[in-house]
Amino acid sequence: ADLHAANVGKAVEGGAIAVVAPGTGLGEAFLTYENGRYRAHPSEGGHASFAPNDPQQLELLRYLQQRLGHVSCERVCSGLGLPNIYAFLKDSGFAEEPSWLAEKLAASKDHTPVIVESALDTARPCPLCITTLRLFVAILGAEAGNMALKVLSTGGVYIGGGIPPRILPVLEQQDFMQAFLNKGRFADMLQRMPVNIILNPKAALLGAASYGLAAW
Repeated sequence: ADLHAANVGKAVEGGAIAVVAPGTGLGEAFLTYENGRYRAHPSEGGHASFAPNDPQQLELLRYLQQRLGHVSCERVCSGLGLPNIYAFLKDSGFAEEPSWLAEKLAASKDHTPVIVESALDTARPCPLCITTLRLFVAILGAEAGNMALKVLSTGGVYIGGGIPPRILPVLEQQDFMQAFLNKGRFADMLQRMPVNIILNPKAALLGAASYGLAAW
């Protein structure tokens, strides 16, 4: 009940595990199996450079480079990143911003929940928000695939953070796994890796408690 399978795969016993967690920022970590248990290792992978995978993402990178200089993955794959993608699509003329959405954004300090809620609202579809979320999901899938290759996560890939559980219907579409598997000669290897979305909102707290108890 704590997990939702995006790709069933088959985990290798004792294989390394990758964690990619978009929330306010983009957290990344990995686990290795040592002396009968898994040990967690931190990283700052979320601040590594964003690598575009298609012409639209290349234009997104150029757009943000002009405004930010260095463009990390976190700038496009987190709660901070969603408004950046939205601004790019709006300013590039992809679609017109509806007046009702402009009012909502103007009244909110945090634009991310507004964008996500509008993208998932089937009663009043918003092309700008829908495409923002789809682009976000494709970037997340690609970055999860990058992390899986870097740590050779044959034990599985776990997608954490506060955003994924809220956008499960979009993660279940083809964009996420298609981007995850788009690694050329290593697509078959990635296809064998389990990919799970962490649904338990207390996962980070439970992990900290587990670590503290083990060290006591």
